[in-house]
Amino acid sequence: MDQVQESPVKRLCKAHNRIFVNGQFPGPTLEVTDGDTLEVKVINKAIYNVTMHWHGVRQFRTAWADGPEFVTQCPIRPGESYTYRFTVLGQIGTLWWHAHSSWVRATVYGALIIHPWGDYPFKKPDKEIPVILGEWWDRNPMDVVRNATRYGAAPDISDAYTINGQPGDLYKCSSRGTTIFAVKAGETNLFRFINGALNTELFIEIAGHKMTVVGADASYDRPFDTSVLMLGPGQTTDVLVTFDQAPGRYYLAARAYVSTQGVPFDNTTTTAIIDYGTQTTKPGKKSPAFPKLPAFNDTDTATKFAESFRSLETVKLPQPVDENLFFTVDLGLFNCQPGQKCGGPNGTRFKASMNNVSFVLPSNFSILQAHYHGVPGVFTTDFPAVPPVQFDYTAQNVSRGLWQPVPGTKVYKLKYGSVVQVVLQGTNIFAGESHPIHLHGNDFYILAQGFGNFNPKKDTSKFNLVDPPLRNTVTVPVSGWAVIRFVADNPGVWLMHCHLDVHINWGLAMAFLVPDGIGELETLEPPPNDLPVC
Repeated sequence: MDQVQESPVKRLCKAHNRIFVNGQFPGPTLEVTDGDTLEVKVINKAIYNVTMHWHGVRQFRTAWADGPEFVTQCPIRPGESYTYRFTVLGQIGTLWWHAHSSWVRATVYGALIIHPWGDYPFKKPDKEIPVILGEWWDRNPMDVVRNATRYGAAPDISDAYTINGQPGDLYKCSSRGTTIFAVKAGETNLFRFINGALNTELFIEIAGHKMTVVGADASYDRPFDTSVLMLGPGQTTDVLVTFDQAPGRYYLAARAYVSTQGVPFDNTTTTAIIDYGTQTTKPGKKSPAFPKLPAFNDTDTATKFAESFRSLETVKLPQPVDENLFFTVDLGLFNCQPGQKCGGPNGTRFKASMNNVSFVLPSNFSILQAHYHGVPGVFTTDFPAVPPVQFDYTAQNVSRGLWQPVPGTKVYKLKYGSVVQVVLQGTNIFAGESHPIHLHGNDFYILAQGFGNFNPKKDTSKFNLVDPPLRNTVTVPVSGWAVIRFVADNPGVWLMHCHLDVHINWGLAMAFLVPDGIGELETLEPPPNDLPVC
């Protein structure tokens, strides 16, 4: 039973009331075994609407548990409750849960660890350590996003990053609360990294220690060594670390990776301490060793890390492809209308889109409820399979006529069981930027990533058709593209969106509608009796 309510907390010298789960920040870590069925009752004692999303869980035939408000359900109103019921099946590793209601997510999140029935495909670690990174504002995050929405402007940047809820030694009034991970010389620990930040991709490094990546997004990967990780919001990565250095204290540190030039960002560094527990390294005796993190704009390092992932074994890719889709991922601008307050460049309002459609959430029914009950007028099924206008997507000066997306609640309807391949093409409309794109309800294979405009004649030859990684969130490189493939065998409505929350607020999202197949095992279960009313 999880109670969502305001709790007192002090960070960066200031006292606040923030929305937590069970008074914890981060919220409770849920540990399950592959095949377990979960029931989590969420009681909303906060002043805001709340829904929960079980990030990366397929929720086969139980789309009612997915969580995004007005997509699969109406929100849990203050004073109400809802029990999420789903089975974790065929996924092993690190996932997480978080609020999917505006910026309540800034402080409402936690780890979801899925253990295997048998052994890991690597030596059993001595200890498992969840590490959840986040962002912290000195203001109420809901006020930050409301002000940005009111003016159509970019939101204020965060004041700090956090590791397991604490900013760390480099921020004022924070060193006493710095997260400390106690380890022993010679042991190998499994660190379960989660980027729970709202709007920032993050470089992560441990001073003096090599990391061996063994999994991501609850899928095992072929192990590879690295000194640095780069996680976009929503992504998870499992790494093994052997503590074979001179016993002492070492910083685990994280800072922003920023792919767009000339934009403001939180240029600070969060730290935790890896403590071997020696007598000579008590707090205050000696500063921990510090890693040499990449520069904030080091796209080469971010790209090298993303391209290192391979599935643990040879993959039998789903084929042939039934749906070849091409989606542009855009940041754009709306011209200011008379009477509007506009805080974007030159009196405009920021908007974002996919295939020039800026996603608008319904307000009276969720899309899934409207689909299941046949309620007309809530959404349309005419989301375009390709951009309505083709152009040089990554040109330095994109025509102003392409800068104004069209608002709409549009979904793309897939046939049950179809094999779907999607080219996700970043654009330089207004500004090119790296986008972590998350697909609900489905894992997908990442076939390839690259820069510039996707060219099927030359880029198809770059596809990894042997051992592509299985993920639920893919980074579309700045001014570049990514290609994913999945099977639409999960009935329901599944949101695809940028996990930079400011972008989904601006409309960088769409949804796939997967109707029932044949028979009970291919049919969406009926809605639960306690589904929140609209």
